[in-house]
Amino acid sequence: MLVAILPGDGIGPEVTAQARRVLDALAVPGMTYESALVGGAAYHATGHPLPPETLDLAKRADAILFGAVGDPTCDSLERALRPEQAILGLRKELTLFSNLRPAKMFPELADDSTLRREIAEAIDLLIVRELNGDVYFGEKGMRRTADGLREGYDIMSYNEAEVRRIAHSAFKAAQARRGKLCSVDKANVLETSQLWRDVVIEVAADYPDVALSHMYVDNAAMQLVRNPGQFDVIVTGNLFGDILSDQASMCVGSIGMLASASLDANGKGLYEPIHGSAPDIAGQSKANPLATILSAAMMLRFSLGQAEAADRIEAAVAKALAGGARTADLGGSLSTSAMGDAVLAAL
Repeated sequence: MLVAILPGDGIGPEVTAQARRVLDALAVPGMTYESALVGGAAYHATGHPLPPETLDLAKRADAILFGAVGDPTCDSLERALRPEQAILGLRKELTLFSNLRPAKMFPELADDSTLRREIAEAIDLLIVRELNGDVYFGEKGMRRTADGLREGYDIMSYNEAEVRRIAHSAFKAAQARRGKLCSVDKANVLETSQLWRDVVIEVAADYPDVALSHMYVDNAAMQLVRNPGQFDVIVTGNLFGDILSDQASMCVGSIGMLASASLDANGKGLYEPIHGSAPDIAGQSKANPLATILSAAMMLRFSLGQAEAADRIEAAVAKALAGGARTADLGGSLSTSAMGDAVLAAL
């Protein structure tokens, strides 16, 4: 089992190092690792954020553990060379269309949420986000209007096959959980969303054991704050999913706690924390590595068939938190490596 480790930029190398320590401690038989540059680090070394050798490793690997990309020194580059294009390129080249972003409240962190404890401790949801379509991959550009004004445009679109594919992923995820699926769209305004809703309803006929509901994205954002415990699985498009999953992360206390998996149709995946590269704290050992450690657990479970090892990591994180381990984002003072030590001790 080959795992590609792509640390990336900012705090990416710091948090992936702690996840690697945990994986090494588990000593899963047959698991090997290779690392490569990606993002701004790759651009500065090779002139491109996703060099051919990195893409080749990603294609050869059974799973990918990804840190973060984003480098302020690259902000003036043409869009195709910016660090963020690396993750978009990996999603496209590997057909990673199904993004799973769980948000579950650890009881020990309920008081760290911006929500009241009785609301926060009910959070246990999964956001299934489509990754290969929407405005991120639609036609885009800059142009001039007839009267000479600059105009930017980004086209939002989905075809029915793309919607059907992610809908099946979401319904299957709901079957494995509590049997409730909420499809989030903006069908009252957007034709793209109307197609989305129509196709999701069609797919629902194959899953009579799953209760399907629909919600407009603005209401969904409100309900995530008002009553997040009502949600089991949420399925939505690329843009809406990006926003809602970040909102869900703060409902559980910190963006440093949320892991994610981006899967293809065969279960191969890229696993990453949903936080960014956080250049303001890079190199200061302040970053919370738990989201990356939990991403490694998802990797073991979904792509590598190591459910028992994944359970051990998740139990160790819970035990470390129960013992009072906290990085700065959680109101504590532990360094990145010290939080890694706490998880290893619990493991």
